Amino acid sequence: MESSFKLSLVVFLLLLMSLQVAFSALPGEFSIVGYSKDDLASHDRLIDLFESWMARHSKAYESVEEKLRRFELFKDNLLHIDQFNKKKLSYWLGLNEFADLSHEEFKAAYLGLRPPSQERREVSSPGAFRYAGAVDLPKSVDWRKKGAVTPVKNQGQCGSCWAFSTVAAVEGINQIVTGNLTSLSEQELIDCDRPYNNGCNGGLMDYAFSYIASRGGLHTEEDYPYLMEEGTCDEKRGELEVVTIAGYEDVPANSEESLLKALAHQPVSVAIEASHRDFQFYSGGVFDGPCGTDLDHGVAAVGYGTSKGQDYVVVKNSWGSKWGEKGYIRMKRNTGKPAGLCGINKMASYPTK
Repeated sequence: MESSFKLSLVVFLLLLMSLQVAFSALPGEFSIVGYSKDDLASHDRLIDLFESWMARHSKAYESVEEKLRRFELFKDNLLHIDQFNKKKLSYWLGLNEFADLSHEEFKAAYLGLRPPSQERREVSSPGAFRYAGAVDLPKSVDWRKKGAVTPVKNQGQCGSCWAFSTVAAVEGINQIVTGNLTSLSEQELIDCDRPYNNGCNGGLMDYAFSYIASRGGLHTEEDYPYLMEEGTCDEKRGELEVVTIAGYEDVPANSEESLLKALAHQPVSVAIEASHRDFQFYSGGVFDGPCGTDLDHGVAAVGYGTSKGQDYVVVKNSWGSKWGEKGYIRMKRNTGKPAGLCGINKMASYPTK
């Protein structure tokens, strides 16, 4: 017992030393509101900062050793955020609940799109695009202001982004057609939509649309609540309320014009590459990269517009309302690249009703 206590005390002292060294080396003006560089040279203020962050995001660690390890990651992420924000670009980063994760841990836990082979997608695709002839599109669209978007949700550490993207699009078209905004169940898709989708291990929105149409609808969030993990498919809810769709359509690939045509009429499921470190800590502004086009995350486009000469698409994420702009990110459009920023134009689709 005494040796265990001594070990904990030694590790705690190492934590204090690490805090002192880490923050005394911070360059320039610190980016966290309420803390200056001088403040961060103090043990008390440093511990207060880390503990306050832990409390804000309900963080708890099993041991002093684990706390020290997480602090080292916190420190590294903090320096990245501070150094990036000094550049004063079109977007900025900030501390959020992911600040104690390595980037590899973050990607493993929060990304979950599983793009199919081109052959499989062509077989599953209905091939139509009802908005091909749309003209005179509005300069801006925001389906949040039109009452077609539910509050931001949080997938947790389950690779179920594909289900949240699907549900956001279905919630949108249901409100547009019926006038009722109903929060629907991602958990039902995670538990029941097999074999092409794979629960917390990833999936694809097109397959989920097909499942909803073929099974006669999707239950509400209230009747089939989210667990942040895979559960057992509950088929005894047949008499409860469901929201139906007729099917789905794919937006022509690599066409921003087509994406905007669809988005002018309803929220759209889109796939992006979100694996860059800046995505992990995005806090606000018009995001313009860096990212590639290897699609790994399903999200929902819910509008588009222009700010200070920069055109963007409004994207609803599923990482909670503390991430980004209250759970949203504005992604730059008109990049001159067919696939769009982060591949957003590559694999968009929407439900029909």
